[in-house]
Amino acid sequence: MRTLLQVLSEDERSQVHERTLSILARIGMRVDTARGREILADAGAQVDSDTNVVRFPRALVKEALRLAPRDFALGARRPGWDLRMNGGDCVLLVDGEATSVLDPETGERRPGTLNDWLGATRLIDALDEIGVYWSMVEGGEGRGTMADAVRYWRRLFCNFTKHVQDSLASPDQAPWLIEVLQAIFGDRETIRRRHPLSFLLCPQSPLVIEGPYTDAYLALVGWDIPVAVMPMPLMGATAPGSLISTVVLGNCEVLGTLCLVQAAAPGTPFIYAPALAVMDPRSGRYSAGAIESGLLGAAATEMARTYGLPVEASGGGTDHFVPGIQAGYERSMNALLPAISWPDILVGPGLLGGSMILSLEQLMIDVEVFRMCRRAHRGIVADEAKWLDDVIGRAGPGGGFLSERSTVDGIRGGEWYVSKVGVHDTFERWDGAGRPGLLEEARERVAHILATHEPLPLGEDVERELEHIRIRAQDWDND
Repeated sequence: MRTLLQVLSEDERSQVHERTLSILARIGMRVDTARGREILADAGAQVDSDTNVVRFPRALVKEALRLAPRDFALGARRPGWDLRMNGGDCVLLVDGEATSVLDPETGERRPGTLNDWLGATRLIDALDEIGVYWSMVEGGEGRGTMADAVRYWRRLFCNFTKHVQDSLASPDQAPWLIEVLQAIFGDRETIRRRHPLSFLLCPQSPLVIEGPYTDAYLALVGWDIPVAVMPMPLMGATAPGSLISTVVLGNCEVLGTLCLVQAAAPGTPFIYAPALAVMDPRSGRYSAGAIESGLLGAAATEMARTYGLPVEASGGGTDHFVPGIQAGYERSMNALLPAISWPDILVGPGLLGGSMILSLEQLMIDVEVFRMCRRAHRGIVADEAKWLDDVIGRAGPGGGFLSERSTVDGIRGGEWYVSKVGVHDTFERWDGAGRPGLLEEARERVAHILATHEPLPLGEDVERELEHIRIRAQDWDND
């Protein structure tokens, strides 16, 4: 059977839900978007026009949960890469928005560049374990003007061919993004059916639905764009000082935003995605490597499964600034717990120093950690053919099993996870090879992939149409 993990009992999950309903009804959330407040008021929420605080009746939350679909797919440009939510699979989504890069040649931290973004994007396109895009590093030309935004989307879809999860900075960008999606994927109904892009919304903790990004999402209403809602409450800072209360707060922020999403467009695909985290009590900073982060990621998965919602869990962070022993044990422990809980999407690989520093070598190591987590989740298979009583009887006391066909079948059939990363040979062979390290091996693998991987091309007609959109966006900027 599959390996099972439970960090919240059935009663505790029920209490999280009940306390969430009470907080949303009594305390509510501040909603910093006028359009959002209007939508919620029309749906039956209580809006205080002086404070912009919105209180959510229990019936409104219950209806929002009923309206959210349980079964949908996140589409991709590459054939065969649509991701079925609640379908029993789990893929990685890279950690995002690093402000700097660990230079692979000098080992020094430096600002990110367009080439860093390009390399990271092409690398994650090549790795099968990663199914969803998030911009890994700031750098390059940015998205300051409309022409910049169109140029960014063009580069993104040219270099990444699986599902894209991203945000818009303002409602003005929405029609331009829709034009880009139409140029690449087809008409409105095709986009509504395939869901090639999902929108990341991050309510502010505690209990605030912020304005600009939410208004940008609302400008896309009618296109059936899936929404992943990722509040980031920090236990002890922007969340109360206990793990269970942090779970409650994150649940409030997700379900409050769910009410807005479903009131704006009933039936919108929705992903439960709180990134619950803890403060370092020694400094007050975000503690990415804390073991509690893994527990919280598992708890978030369990709450989403209680509601039947697709889930995007977080895990696998580290406080250290370079790959090494500390980064290895922190990331492994924090990835294992939510991975065994088995979300649809697991966020986390590739960044160091509290998610601020990009390292492509670390990304390769993190993917290997996920492969091992995936094997741990698969558990111990106990089919009739696996018991091998006859094989034990044939070998008898003092016998051996190396020459048995069942041993070969087990190796080929997945009883063993056979890693192709790291050292798995004798000391003499390792010593004779010059004592290579894991970091050097990861660096070589990155270089090989970037030298050989070619993303699926967009096609000349699509490229021409995207260039026409960029030119019109540039004219729009100049008006």
